[in-house]
Amino acid sequence: MKNTAAWASELARKHLETTLPRRWAHTQGVARQARTLAPILGDKADLLEAAAWLHDIGYAPDLVGTGFHPLDGARYLRDTHYADDHLCRLVAHHSCALIEARERQLATVLSQEFGDTPPKLSDHLIYCDMTTSPNGNLVHVESRLLEIRRRYGSGHVVSTAISRATPLLTGAVERVQQRLP
Repeated sequence: MKNTAAWASELARKHLETTLPRRWAHTQGVARQARTLAPILGDKADLLEAAAWLHDIGYAPDLVGTGFHPLDGARYLRDTHYADDHLCRLVAHHSCALIEARERQLATVLSQEFGDTPPKLSDHLIYCDMTTSPNGNLVHVESRLLEIRRRYGSGHVVSTAISRATPLLTGAVERVQQRLP
């Protein structure tokens, strides 16, 4: 069946492993984190893992359209693979993407195509993404946010968006951590 974690991992591998090995390492770590949440997610675990595999697919050079990876990735999944709407919305909205979309003047487009609110499981995907380093290792959310700001530098659209999204990102991580055994 299409739109499962197994399908998603192969699709992500195809687009990221060779061209963006560091992004691939991060993606593998995010998917590992998603698997740790299976006990609290029940029948939604596979969807979260699929979203974890695909959340950064829009960085792949062959998929870049707007240059905004959540939108490019979600469009690719929807238009090329006819992926599940919930999966596409998770990719489009991952890690408070709407905040960065506003900075890039793409918020209206993102909202029109993928809704104006993050879908269910967004907190869980944020948890997985924001507790995984670029190399795929586990990190505290504060370290991850600092690393992103340092990597892009002050004044960059990503740094500005991450700074604005920090309370939402840390809040999502905390909510998921509270549900863990």
